[in-house]
Amino acid sequence: MKKNVIVGQSGGPTAVINASLYGVVHEALDRSDVCGTVYGMINGIEGFLNDQIMDMEPLKQSGELELIRTTPGSYLGSCRYKLPEDLEDEVYPKLFEKFKQYGIGYFFYIGGNDSMDTVSKLSRYARKTGSDIRFMGIPKTIDNDLVRTDHTPGFGSAAKYVASTVREIAVDASVYDNKKSVTIVEIMGRHAGWLTAASVLARKFEGDNPVLIYLPETAFDPDRFISDVNEALEKAPNLVVGISVGLNDGKGTFICELASDVGVDTFGHKMLTGSGKYLENLVKEKIGVKVRSVELNVSQRCSSAMLSATDQKEAVESGAYGVKCALEGETGKMIGFARVPGEEYRVDYVAEDVDLICNQEKTVPLEWITGNGSDIGQEFIDYAQPLIQGSVKVPEKDGLPLFAYRK
Repeated sequence: MKKNVIVGQSGGPTAVINASLYGVVHEALDRSDVCGTVYGMINGIEGFLNDQIMDMEPLKQSGELELIRTTPGSYLGSCRYKLPEDLEDEVYPKLFEKFKQYGIGYFFYIGGNDSMDTVSKLSRYARKTGSDIRFMGIPKTIDNDLVRTDHTPGFGSAAKYVASTVREIAVDASVYDNKKSVTIVEIMGRHAGWLTAASVLARKFEGDNPVLIYLPETAFDPDRFISDVNEALEKAPNLVVGISVGLNDGKGTFICELASDVGVDTFGHKMLTGSGKYLENLVKEKIGVKVRSVELNVSQRCSSAMLSATDQKEAVESGAYGVKCALEGETGKMIGFARVPGEEYRVDYVAEDVDLICNQEKTVPLEWITGNGSDIGQEFIDYAQPLIQGSVKVPEKDGLPLFAYRK
């Protein structure tokens, strides 16, 4: 007997989260021998609770599904809805009653750490109640902080955007090379500095900008920072510095908290911004050279202009592999990437226990951070470069990218 499929997206958008959606939907529609209707959740699990779903098959018939593959953002919409820790909460039987109502046998959730928490809770409740629904997580995060996977879809394209943008900023800053200046580039990364570390890929030669790079994995000392900047300005009159938004003193205080009040989101995470501006003012006060801060902000999350072909390909394949695993009986798993040793870059897809992934965080290895906390080593470059390779031709109309959107 055929069982219906449902897929949702959660958390922040990326350049390739829709490519994973394409992978899930395309594979499920191709397996019409065992899969019935393929539904999409509008605004994730929160929308599903309000019966906000759509049939995905018409998108294949209209050609919209192919367009989704190169569309950034979250086509189905997203949410930041946290399921209760207590599996006795009334929301769980309500959800499973809705699964029964729609004939759901296969559930796929595309997202990061908090999304894997949702998959874990639903699969544990299913085990507890004897439900045979299969729950699978498809990884997504530009933060690259999911454990038990070499990397995550979304990171490669975001890293390519960061490296390209920082290289362009460095070119811009070098125009007035007869006067000293400092440009501070603030990059996303609360506790894991993978994306900021990618700014090292912008260098064209040894000693090139960004000369200094600071990650949240090491304690940040403002006085040492000023000393580093003064020393670097002796060699590079136009200095570019890459920093993570989550820079902290190693004792729990974020640098940006020294400048402004910080709110929290629904998961209790501090909403960080202002680290670059704080350091801009510090350089202005302590050194007195021309200084500005640039906050990449949301533009680094899902730029279609900087799609990595490798990233997009793996996003599609991980979505499709998740469907194959579910149809083979897997549940409570997330699709992980295992890098195959050798000179040529290649990954194998593996189903990892989602209970061992959710609420964990993978940070940049300390041995990859050099320069007494102000630089990135060759190990990271070797790790990251394969992930940004290749470009993707995005369809255009009237000279602008053509994106899919829900009517």
